[in-house]
Amino acid sequence: MKLFTIVAWISGIIAVALIIFGIIALFMGSNPFGIRHEINYFLVSSNFLLLAILCVLVQQGCCQKKE
Repeated sequence: MKLFTIVAWISGIIAVALIIFGIIALFMGSNPFGIRHEINYFLVSSNFLLLAILCVLVQQGCCQKKE
C-alpha cells in the first residue's frame, strides 16, 4: 500500500505545481510556458488532484479491510 501513498504525493505535487504555473501565467499576461490559455493549467491540475484523492481513499479502504 506504500505505492498508493507515493502516487498520491506525486500527483498532489504535480497538481500544486500546475496551479502555481497557472497563477504565474495569469499574472504575467503572456504564455511563458507555451500554453495559450491559463485555464488549461487548472483543468489539468484537477485531474491530478482527483488521482491523489482516489489513491488516498483506496489506501484507506485496503487498510480497513485488513483490520
